[in-house]
Amino acid sequence: MSKLKVECPALLIAAPASGQGKTTVTAALARYHARQGKRVRVFKTGPDFIDPTIHQLASGHPAYQLDLWMVGEQDCQALLYQAAQESDLILIEGVMGMFDGTPSSADLAKRFGLPIVAVIDASAMAQTFGALCFGLSHYDRDLTVAGVVANRVASERHEQLLRESLRPDTQLLAVLPREETITMPERHLGLQLAQEQSDLSQRLDAAADLLIDSELAQLPAAVSFEPAELPALEPRLKGKKIAIAQDAAFAFVYPANLDTLKRLGAELCFFSPLDDECVPECDGLYLPGGYPELHGAALSNNASMMDSIRATVERVPSLAECGGMLYLLQGLEDRDQQTHDLCGVIATQARLNSKVAGLGSLKAQLNGHLVRGHTFHYSSLCSDPGFSDHCQSNLTDRKTEGIYRTTSLLASYAHWYFPSNVDWVCEFFGG
Repeated sequence: MSKLKVECPALLIAAPASGQGKTTVTAALARYHARQGKRVRVFKTGPDFIDPTIHQLASGHPAYQLDLWMVGEQDCQALLYQAAQESDLILIEGVMGMFDGTPSSADLAKRFGLPIVAVIDASAMAQTFGALCFGLSHYDRDLTVAGVVANRVASERHEQLLRESLRPDTQLLAVLPREETITMPERHLGLQLAQEQSDLSQRLDAAADLLIDSELAQLPAAVSFEPAELPALEPRLKGKKIAIAQDAAFAFVYPANLDTLKRLGAELCFFSPLDDECVPECDGLYLPGGYPELHGAALSNNASMMDSIRATVERVPSLAECGGMLYLLQGLEDRDQQTHDLCGVIATQARLNSKVAGLGSLKAQLNGHLVRGHTFHYSSLCSDPGFSDHCQSNLTDRKTEGIYRTTSLLASYAHWYFPSNVDWVCEFFGG
């Protein structure tokens, strides 16, 4: 029996550029409607790890990635279809500017018929606000821009000028003031993680309160979602126990990666390289990315854990991504020029830079399997540790991040998206 389409209110929150306030508006919307008793599911366009932690706190549900290239069109459709069956509202935060990237937030909106709300930082403009709104609304006639949100508005007079600048066919859905109580702290790589912001729940409530009398307080029109399902997986990792680093230093992991391991039958056990003494007994080790550069001293001082990591990497299949790879180096120099001795599995060191050293979607052939992912880091290696291969850009096929391999270890700056090639995941961890 064929499945039917499902309708659910949905919005994609976009902007003309990064830093406009997309995350704040998306999280505020999620918190507002969740407080009304609505079931809200939030997605993040692109490979971001940080914003989804904020959306999870705002909505009460894990936030998954949607990316037409990395996740794939079929899996994006399946994730949206599943969410539409379980939710009263679907929110999708865009990435960068509305039309930036290949594929872009606009591409995602067009593919699934999602209406767009454009968030614009109006703090340094007045009448130009209207021109910007007009451009975003009319640049691509295949898009539906439901309206705009004016963010960081300075005063009632400022708001009046913004309203007067709008063409009649542009709806101003909400006005958010320039207000410290709803501003989220930032650092390199983006906003701070949700678990690092002790007052984040209060900030979300304050932002949600600002929407009470706005047009966004009402559920948007329903979107029709076509039926699709994630592919069925055989339990090829049944009986395998995979130890996964998870704490303030290692927090960058896709929920879909964990789901994939579980659907393959693996048992997941989490441990903290910061606080625990040793790696749990396991058949595989996964060291995801995060912020080891912020916790260099604590990681370096946990000698028993580093001894356990070295022994585990020698014994079982071990995957290290970005920050996980940095942990395996001989040392890491932080932003204060302090070098912290680390595990020493990989014979080189790294230093933290003031500028981005790697950014973009990528792919690689891993044991004959094409695997997709992305990279985003400020650190750089001091020397080539003996890379056996390199990743490639998703757009140009140019070489990007190096791949370090031993009999049991695969390490790179790349963050891999496991559902992009489940066969590789199974083979790597021994299925």
